[in-house]
Amino acid sequence: MTPEYDLIVVGGGPAGSTAAAAVALRGHRVLLLERETFPRYQIGESLLPATVHGLCGILGVADEVAEAGFTVKRGGTMRWGRDPEPWQFSFAMTPRLPEPTATAFQVERSRFDEILLRHAARVGAEVREGSQVRRVVADEERVRGVEYTDADGNARTVYGRYVIDASGNTSRLHSGVGGTRVYSDFFRNLAVFGYFAGGRRLPEPNSGNIFCAAFDAGWLWYIPLRDDLTSVGAVISPEHNPAVQSDPRAAWRDLIRACPEVAELLDGVPVATEPPYDQVRVRKDWSYWKKFFWTPGMALVGDAACFVDPVLSSGVHLATYGALLAARAVNSALDGSVPEERGFAEFEARYRREYGVFYEFLIAFYDMERNEESYFWSAKKVTKVQSAEAVAFAELAGGLVSGDTAVLRPEGLGEHWGAAAAELDGAVERLATTDDRVNPLLSTRVVGDTFRTGNDLQEQALYGGPLDAGAPAAPGQLVASADGLGWDPAR
Repeated sequence: MTPEYDLIVVGGGPAGSTAAAAVALRGHRVLLLERETFPRYQIGESLLPATVHGLCGILGVADEVAEAGFTVKRGGTMRWGRDPEPWQFSFAMTPRLPEPTATAFQVERSRFDEILLRHAARVGAEVREGSQVRRVVADEERVRGVEYTDADGNARTVYGRYVIDASGNTSRLHSGVGGTRVYSDFFRNLAVFGYFAGGRRLPEPNSGNIFCAAFDAGWLWYIPLRDDLTSVGAVISPEHNPAVQSDPRAAWRDLIRACPEVAELLDGVPVATEPPYDQVRVRKDWSYWKKFFWTPGMALVGDAACFVDPVLSSGVHLATYGALLAARAVNSALDGSVPEERGFAEFEARYRREYGVFYEFLIAFYDMERNEESYFWSAKKVTKVQSAEAVAFAELAGGLVSGDTAVLRPEGLGEHWGAAAAELDGAVERLATTDDRVNPLLSTRVVGDTFRTGNDLQEQALYGGPLDAGAPAAPGQLVASADGLGWDPAR
């Protein structure tokens, strides 16, 4: 069982490619095993600036992503809440980030993911596509490697000092990290989605924005990928499952017609016939997290570890951020600067916190929608969060979400989330009357918490570290190294 590699990464999506590149950039031996052959289709096309300008900048792939010609996204446009008119939010969250970094991209994931995968290979990771990992190899002390079937159908075993599971929500390996998946009842939804060969665009400068519109049955996303390609999906309650399973395409079209704001943008536009965009797909859009994100020798990142409702386009950010945190722990353990247990404890604490702030934001955001007569929306109120879920969330967050000790007490979460929802609702109402120089969303705690890590990542890429992080964010926390790829002991 002599390690052949310092790190074995399972899965070549954004999380896996991030982890592989971040460790290979430090000169370590990395093997990435991907079951498919790229390019391949994947949902999740709307990115956040933290990924585009932060994560990609740290990895050294930002220029290539910028030159790929993806649609520029300046923020989001929402038909959500009390105001019947759509409202906008901008990514221009802080004056410390120059204008070009206050944007993101709408991406075709087949192209974006391949850019990251090929970059990982260029910086030193060995990439083997068509390689299906079957199980981990472990003893009583730690995970030692994996067994997989290679592209020729041969069974192989490979050993490494560390394994990172980035194989997605269908991971076969996540059970090797103790603890079950905790599923959210509050966010237990269904997504049905497809593509149109074009579609009308919002007025400039917001033509590249994602448009999210609430309607009776749930909400719709509208993502302008290219002039001739638009991603449209409905997030609805599981009660619609029989109709969706019976005829997904018909159900999808019916849901679009039920939302006038989106239906108008698609009037007279044909559905896409270009593979792989010619299909209508269904996904159980169930939010979940693992009770633990690592065990000696292995860490979980991306959808193998956790998933949260997609309304804020947080999926790729959470996946790549978690992968970067895991890579920092691996790099620091390999070079001896930080003990393994300490580095991975930091990985888990920060990853839990980041998931927790998005979860908390989304509860407040859903509570803003006032369609009280709808079955979907009446269930999406702070008061409907079940006590078992509040207990599980308090265990996940451990008080890290806001520094508020109320988060440690499940009985205080209802009041805590209710206050966040009311504060967010008031800030959105003020958006209509404020000028472009003032963003009232920034004054809310829940928005500040949600975007703080993303801003730190962007500042890390631009300036070598967060501008206000001269000391750890909390007693005992580690500090990211200047290159963003490892941990420095707390000062």
